[in-house]
Amino acid sequence: MKTSSRLEQAISKLYTAFHSGNLNPECCKSCAVGNILDNTDTWKHLTEGHGSLQLTYVGKVNEAFGRRLNGYSPLELLNIEAAFLKGCGYTLPLSRKQNKTIDRNSKEVMFNGMCEAVAVLCKLDNVANVMDFSKLFDFEEDKPVYQLAF
Repeated sequence: MKTSSRLEQAISKLYTAFHSGNLNPECCKSCAVGNILDNTDTWKHLTEGHGSLQLTYVGKVNEAFGRRLNGYSPLELLNIEAAFLKGCGYTLPLSRKQNKTIDRNSKEVMFNGMCEAVAVLCKLDNVANVMDFSKLFDFEEDKPVYQLAF
């Protein structure tokens, strides 16, 4: 499958962050978008709140001028982050008053969030979700339709 450079880089950064324990949904530098943008928090100025899909004035200006951050528009970044946070179990936008306690140290929680972020990344590039392994279990006449490539 042919993928774009931005998709490969984003997935690679999320993979590295996941395995090194550097995914933190509540930190703008260590969340999905923070990692995709090389652990910077400059993207937070594009949104009205962490997890919000509303662009600030700065975000709207950057979007209008076609500004890209590591290949992604401001609105694309907000969608990636929202998917990550939802996948981790958060209600959006994030609020300090939320009663729900999310275990930020749980690999399962981070994996679920990462899967949702990767799904959005793949959708943005019009490619099949690389995390979807359901086709491996398709069969016809008791034989698998697809084979694993090693």
